Amino acid sequence: MKITGRKRRHLRIRKKLSGTEKKPRLCVFRSNRHIYAQIIDDTRQKVICGLGSVNDKELTGKKKTEVAFEIGKKIGKNAIDKGIKEITFDRAGYRYHGRIKSLAEGARKAGLKF
Repeated sequence: MKITGRKRRHLRIRKKLSGTEKKPRLCVFRSNRHIYAQIIDDTRQKVICGLGSVNDKELTGKKKTEVAFEIGKKIGKNAIDKGIKEITFDRAGYRYHGRIKSLAEGARKAGLKF
């Protein structure tokens, strides 16, 4: 079976980290146009909260890195509202650069600790 490089890197990363109830995992997916983020508790196999830029009308017309920063701030605010203060960051095989880095900075600005 042929697996792309990003998928291989993601599997290698996921072997080492997982989300718990006290410190869930913030997983990121990046497409060409949009960015999505989910906070996941791997022990219960539940998505605590998730967000994406696809249906957010106030983010249209902005640069992709600015959109990622706003999504990071929103997911951070949602997590803090649900009582989560500390997370594990899962970059999903992407380089920690550009939109991924911007999303992480937005989540930190909202008050999440990595």
